[in-house]
Amino acid sequence: MVTSNQSVDDRRTREGKVMSQRMRIGLAALIALLLVLGVRLFHVQGLDPSGHAQAAVSERLRSIPLPAERGDILDAEGRTLATSVQRYDLVVDQRLVDDFRVRDEVTGLWTTMPLQTAIADLAEILDAEPDDLEERMSGDRAYSVLARSITPDERRRAEDLDIPGLYAEPVSQRTYPSGAVAGSILGFVGSDGAPLEGLELAQDSALSGTDGERTFEIAADGVRIPTAPFEEIPAEDGQDVRLTVDQDLQWFAQEAIAQKANEYSAVWGNVTIMDVRTGEILAMADSETVDPADPGATDELFRRPIALTQDFEPGSTGKGITFALALEEGAVLPTDAFTVPNRQEFDGQVINDSMRHETFDMTAAGIFARSYNTGTVMIGNEVSEQDRYDWMRRVGIGEELDVGLTSSADSVLRPPEEWDARQPFTTQFGQGYTTTVLHNISQFQTFVNDGVRVDPTLIDSYIDPDGTEHPVEGGSERVFSSETSEEMLKLMEGVVDHGTARAAQIPGYRVGGKTGTGQAAGEGGGFDGHTTSFIGVAPLDDPQYLVSVTVHRPQGNWRDWTVADTFSDVMSYVLSTRNVPPSGEESEAYDAFVGDDQDRPW
Repeated sequence: MVTSNQSVDDRRTREGKVMSQRMRIGLAALIALLLVLGVRLFHVQGLDPSGHAQAAVSERLRSIPLPAERGDILDAEGRTLATSVQRYDLVVDQRLVDDFRVRDEVTGLWTTMPLQTAIADLAEILDAEPDDLEERMSGDRAYSVLARSITPDERRRAEDLDIPGLYAEPVSQRTYPSGAVAGSILGFVGSDGAPLEGLELAQDSALSGTDGERTFEIAADGVRIPTAPFEEIPAEDGQDVRLTVDQDLQWFAQEAIAQKANEYSAVWGNVTIMDVRTGEILAMADSETVDPADPGATDELFRRPIALTQDFEPGSTGKGITFALALEEGAVLPTDAFTVPNRQEFDGQVINDSMRHETFDMTAAGIFARSYNTGTVMIGNEVSEQDRYDWMRRVGIGEELDVGLTSSADSVLRPPEEWDARQPFTTQFGQGYTTTVLHNISQFQTFVNDGVRVDPTLIDSYIDPDGTEHPVEGGSERVFSSETSEEMLKLMEGVVDHGTARAAQIPGYRVGGKTGTGQAAGEGGGFDGHTTSFIGVAPLDDPQYLVSVTVHRPQGNWRDWTVADTFSDVMSYVLSTRNVPPSGEESEAYDAFVGDDQDRPW
């Protein structure tokens, strides 16, 4: 018989065994947990201490870019047209912004600086609203811009406040010391510094350089640890770009063409100046010019160089290649006589002169001087269509001209097999194809430079940060003989002496050139305006400079238009500033008419 005491003892024994088993399981679990933790601790502290430390350091690292200094754009004399000044973007890590402690420089005591007080001080430095700054500094973003392009002094004063998480990133601000001078050539950058137009865009790879980077440690309060090491990859600054443009000539040309375009209420006007021997562009001026510091204030048309972007039918300046080719192939002599009517039919196509005139017995030189279409076709027909096309291409018509800018209109010249019934004749006097101002002045450079074509150039050289200069070499090719070039100079002199451009004369200098007026194509087809131009050279006894003046869609009667006077003003300035001595020879222009009577009505 089991007593009650025995039952109690048995129950207690069983419960004790259960408790003992649970304790053993719990103890085993605890030991296992401690073992795992121990192994992990051993791994971290024993096997991978550097990895653990590096992870901690990485959380404290901050990297800021070190922008490369953008290269300058210089004129031919080394004067600065575009440059960069040091500025800073003020940035904050919102996660670190809070009240902070500052040490009194006099007493050495530490006190708490309320964030609101610091924000008020910062607002005064930045000339900003405290509420706006507080909004930008509040949140959990690691990167928030408070102000852009602040000065070095503003940056120093802002950083002296010691606001946690606040730091400055160096940036560059582009400035243009001469304002709108050469603005369409220089181009401009956006508010973020990205290049948008002109040389700033086309030459960005040379100007921009390569950014560097600085990496450093910050403490828990967001302030850089001054004693901690830092890494720095230095920036590689960009190259300077030296142009062939002369700032003084560019300014004068801009003023002159603005006045002429305004006189005729024209859509646009352009003056381009070129060195005959080198093909260097000394000025490329438009009637309205963009200020790179405020491009939005200027119509989009004038944000790019007109001389490159606008193509048009050249009109009678296109007679230059017709006469040069006829002379080169021996098809005509300047003194050859022609009977020139006002109107004549060629293979069923009627050709008229722009102004009615009686039938004249003229020299080839006189046809050029008075710019008669009928006489020009008589001469041009002595050369085959294919030959004329090939030679037009040789002087650059229909070819792309690369002067280092991205914006360029095409000169359009179709091959003879694509010509209509009139183009075999109209292409002889500057119709049926298009050119740009640069194409026009470039072909005349060939005519007057002893027959040698030199590539037009706008960029003189690239200059490394250490001063090493890399000149830009242009190509050259003999196209016409020296004899043809000499005769072309005499023909061009006749235009100024007694032809269509007497207003181009400059006292003391022998001057030559060619006028042209072409029809302007309308947007809906057909023609609804004109482009008038003059291209001239001086001095003829030693050809040095070419000046092209072009005005698009002038208003009024075409008989009243003249741009030769603007040429005279600009070329006079060029000759004066370049110290070119007056001509020592008399005119060599040929007679315009057969016989002694050279004073014939127009």
